[in-house]
Amino acid sequence: MSPLYDESAAFRQALLKSERLRIFILLGVAGIALLVRALRTLVAWNEENARGLLWLTLIALALAGTEFVRLRAIDKEKKSGIRQADFYWLSNIVLETFIPAVLIAFVSSSSMAPEYRALVHPAFVLYFILLTLSTLRLNPTVCILCGGTSTVSYLLAAIYQGWNPKLLLANASLLAPEKLVTTFAISLLVAGFAAALVAREIRSQVEAALREAETRREMEKLQHDLNVARSIQQSLLPKSMPVVEGFDIAAWNKPADQTGGDYYDWQALPDGRIVVALADVTGHGIGPALLAAVCRAYSRATFGQHEHFLKSMERINSAISADVGEGRFVTFVAAIVGPVGCPVELLSAGHAPLFIYWLKHDRFDKMEAQGLPLGISPEFFSEPPRTLPFAKGDLLVLTTDGFFEWANASEELYGSERLENNIRANRDKPSAEIISSLYADVLRFAGGTSQKDDLTAIVIKRI
Repeated sequence: MSPLYDESAAFRQALLKSERLRIFILLGVAGIALLVRALRTLVAWNEENARGLLWLTLIALALAGTEFVRLRAIDKEKKSGIRQADFYWLSNIVLETFIPAVLIAFVSSSSMAPEYRALVHPAFVLYFILLTLSTLRLNPTVCILCGGTSTVSYLLAAIYQGWNPKLLLANASLLAPEKLVTTFAISLLVAGFAAALVAREIRSQVEAALREAETRREMEKLQHDLNVARSIQQSLLPKSMPVVEGFDIAAWNKPADQTGGDYYDWQALPDGRIVVALADVTGHGIGPALLAAVCRAYSRATFGQHEHFLKSMERINSAISADVGEGRFVTFVAAIVGPVGCPVELLSAGHAPLFIYWLKHDRFDKMEAQGLPLGISPEFFSEPPRTLPFAKGDLLVLTTDGFFEWANASEELYGSERLENNIRANRDKPSAEIISSLYADVLRFAGGTSQKDDLTAIVIKRI
């Protein structure tokens, strides 16, 4: 036989809690009934009433004992997680539904005609209390089983009191006692099915609540993990920017989610110059954030050992190609900056456009990438790095596409032209303020639309 209760651990705990409540309510009802009967017996004391009170007390004590054992078993299961066999559930159901039958059979008034004893005995109400409480067992099958055992036990009690099933065939009124016993028995069976419908609805509500709670816990755990990942990723960004004679360098990053696929970094080369890098991994979230961290590690390890710009990019590409899966790649751009008198070297692996502003001519050059993105191919195909003979006031602006692809409510993109106009208008400001002004302008243009992609910017200004 399949288990009566084959559910998740969370539902099982809810079931045990509900069963405890059912038992306490049942014991409370039994205690109130015993108290009322005791008061009535004291008021109308006679031998028959005293005997009935004794029977009721013994049955109440037996019920309390069995339910106490049941409560101990529930507490044990809640702590250990080991489920009880169906036998314990079934035996408890049978025991409880036979208690009203025992009262009807052995605690009935001798002054009443035998055919009426099963009809007017107050213990009959206890059947409906048990059936109502059976809904707290959260199992329609158990409710139907309670209705069936209640019907059987009631008929057995009626037979003990003298009811004869053969009387059903007698030509008598439907309101005759022998007919009403059958009606009462059928009502118990119907009540069991009604309780099953209620239990099914309660069960569905409990399951829905548990699913919602589980989903909320998973979301909270995911949120915690994302916060940790964001904290780690943010800690990988440089705490300060390099100080290079004759240059003002600033960088900024804002991911679209808790974590992002953009990053910027800088490090000193063996010859004393500084390499400043920006990368944009396809997508945003945990996966791209991990790949961005890997790319940063490869970049640091490679640039720190090799002075040749193009050779370093080849090694970084080879390492990333071995790690990323199909459909993943990294656009990467690096600029090598030296002291005054040294030109800026620029090499882009799939990252474009790159914005170069020449103050003397008040002109922007929008430069395309020289090579393929990292991870596209094990071989790195690229043109040589570009040399930029910067003069005072010239700017190199490296941004990810989150800036110029941010759309407003009319689905109009910010675009590179607005980006150039904003940089031109703020060209006399320090690099950090140029980035701040650019971000503020993008926000004004977006007009409240949400950020869809990561934002990262580097400004290198000759001063």
